[in-house]
Amino acid sequence: MTLRLPKAELPAELEENMIKQLGSVPENVEVLWHSPRVAQDNLEFGAKVGAWDAVDPGLKSFAHMAVASQVGCSWCLDVGYFQAQNENLDLAKASQVPRWREADVFTPLERDVMGYSEAMTNTPPTVTDEQYAALLERLGTPAMVELTAFIAYVNLATRANVANGVTSQGFSDACEIPLANRPATSRVGPRND
Repeated sequence: MTLRLPKAELPAELEENMIKQLGSVPENVEVLWHSPRVAQDNLEFGAKVGAWDAVDPGLKSFAHMAVASQVGCSWCLDVGYFQAQNENLDLAKASQVPRWREADVFTPLERDVMGYSEAMTNTPPTVTDEQYAALLERLGTPAMVELTAFIAYVNLATRANVANGVTSQGFSDACEIPLANRPATSRVGPRND
């Protein structure tokens, strides 16, 4: 897949900040910059979402990658591995998220979070009362609200990337993660597509 819009030129200061932070400019930002207001609001809201702290960062990382795997956002998986390394998360687990059902590295809570993430991502959503109640009991109310809003935001971001033709950029090449083979049912293509 190729970008469906050409990259827009970013302001020099923003470009420099992104290169310092990530090593390169994310293509999804360059595509969104055709509407600077949309791009800026997206960046600001994404930063606010990233600052929420009622849910364990590892759980949110796995939730994000579970959504990305289901939606087919190879860019999100790519940057998710990169972020997992930079946040000192368990890289062996992160590498297995695309095949979490078959992998034996996840705790029951992690599995339930990834299942909930997929249930929220289904169209229409397939979240059950039992599924929600089980997570609510273990996480508590503030964390459950945060997790739900986080997964909803991740759906916005992953779906926008896929629709705009944004694919992996090689952020995870900086990681030493043994990436899992994706199951045949995954919609995510090869890591460097």
